[in-house]
Amino acid sequence: MAAQTALEARPGVAPDLKLTLQAPLVLQSGVTLAPVTLAYQTYGTLNAERSNCVLLCHALTMDQYVCGTHPTTGKAGWWDYLVGPGKVFDTERFFVVCANVLGGCMGSTGPKEINPVTGKPWGLDFPVITIRDMVAAQAKLLDYLGIEKLFCVTGGSMGAMQVMEWAARYPHRVFSAIPVAGSYRHSAQNIAFHEVGRQAIMADPEWAHGNYLEEQRNPKRGLAVARMAAHITYLSENSLHNKFGRNLQDREALTYGFDADFQVESYLRHQGSTFVDRFDANSYLYITRAMDYFDLAAENGGVLANAFKGTPVRFCLISFTSDWLFPTEESRAIVRALNAVAANVSFVEIESDKGHDAFLLDEPDFHQTLQGFIDGAAEIRGLPARSRTP
Repeated sequence: MAAQTALEARPGVAPDLKLTLQAPLVLQSGVTLAPVTLAYQTYGTLNAERSNCVLLCHALTMDQYVCGTHPTTGKAGWWDYLVGPGKVFDTERFFVVCANVLGGCMGSTGPKEINPVTGKPWGLDFPVITIRDMVAAQAKLLDYLGIEKLFCVTGGSMGAMQVMEWAARYPHRVFSAIPVAGSYRHSAQNIAFHEVGRQAIMADPEWAHGNYLEEQRNPKRGLAVARMAAHITYLSENSLHNKFGRNLQDREALTYGFDADFQVESYLRHQGSTFVDRFDANSYLYITRAMDYFDLAAENGGVLANAFKGTPVRFCLISFTSDWLFPTEESRAIVRALNAVAANVSFVEIESDKGHDAFLLDEPDFHQTLQGFIDGAAEIRGLPARSRTP
């Protein structure tokens, strides 16, 4: 095992950290993968008892850069609202860890990285991975960092799937779990949207049957369309209407053509064009497939409650009223399963018109809910109280 690491990050600077696992990782499919590299970031300081670690699990198109300035986009990290000194996940109080998922494209082993056997990018030779595989790799990272038990594991969307997997697979290593805007399985509708995106990528001639990196090509049109289609699912009808309505884009009248007449069209095209600059097309295929395969109920005899029998984990589930990608009813199904095994669980549905992406935005009720649960769990765990507010 080889690694470059620093347990305390310099203020305002997120060092590039990587851990390489030489021992083979046995995937859920039965395939072994070695070596495995995880790119990750840490924020704050691990306490002497190693009891203040918060693991953040990122969503499909996110990565390990949680707060501060993202080195690729120049924008704030995906949970900059919540992570930092005096914030909900106070980096003067907690040691926050986030790893780019297995199969990702920001430094972790994935289809864009080099296959050690061929010396070429993995492409479609990369094995299909699952949410379980992502979490198993994260567990290896925590082993390396010497963290036996997490104070909290949390994340939204695909991150919530990882949280559920952590709680089900490693309950003895998790004190508290906060799945946000997620589910215990991917619905048929969600699988359908992902398939549209994958087909858009694979229909792009520049995809070159997955060998575009070796051939120095770029299926950016297909990937942009995949991003556009997916991005619609992250929003709500109200949020789109309130932001764009039927307003025209930089013009006074319809052009009677196929340019971006409407502001919403221009917005989606911008989302697609900027996405291709930071994301790998094959990673998109693999990660969406991992989400499709996730089904905790099916893995437990068709009974979701079986995944949590005897769990010691304290749960807080959060959903949003306008989220139609992972609607509240799916969170309620998890709550019912946890109640069936007498688990310690709380649940809050946040009123919001921002759709699925509300968990990434400045939603005061959401942030207050998180803060209340975290403070209560920290008191029970014996961690220091908040010293200041942001």
